[in-house]
Amino acid sequence: MTGLRERKRRQVHETISATAVALFLERGFDEVSVAEVAAAAEVSKPTLFKYFPTKEDLVLHRISDHQGEAARIVRERAAGEAPLEALHRHFLAGLERRDPVTGLNDHPEVLGYHGMVFATPALAARVFQYMARDEEALAVALTALVDDLTARLVAGQVLATQRVLARRNWQALVDGETADRAHPAAAAAADHAFTLLPRIG
Repeated sequence: MTGLRERKRRQVHETISATAVALFLERGFDEVSVAEVAAAAEVSKPTLFKYFPTKEDLVLHRISDHQGEAARIVRERAAGEAPLEALHRHFLAGLERRDPVTGLNDHPEVLGYHGMVFATPALAARVFQYMARDEEALAVALTALVDDLTARLVAGQVLATQRVLARRNWQALVDGETADRAHPAAAAAADHAFTLLPRIG
């Protein structure tokens, strides 16, 4: 029974989110009310807010799924692997599988989604809050190897590097490149970017 209840909960969660994103992409984030999303998803507003506490959460839960990822990669890296080697490897793997978080995914909805987030101040502000938490988590993970200041400096550089790379990849696709054609240049850019970061561990 618990498994069935959890599956239903996830189904409702995904239905609400997919409905919201479709409406926002069609008409703009600021032009669609939460009440309209609830009606289109065939749920009540209280039910919607039970799954998504704020309007921004309707969009950004797809990004929040990656919260703490960099710190996790550092903690779970293979024995003898340096932290930045693990992060570099993980980013390259994301490019290979066209993970939207790397910016290298040319599905129209993904391109539109990123464009909406970049262009909507409320969403962009929340993304920077997520990044600040990710930076803090990565810094904590790195303090096992270096002092606190060095850990925080490196964490900030890593997160900024990943953000710049992802935005660059997204812009290439918006400009008409395909993900497959852009992949070699994106991987080379990642290789270059990670060589610029300080070596620790």
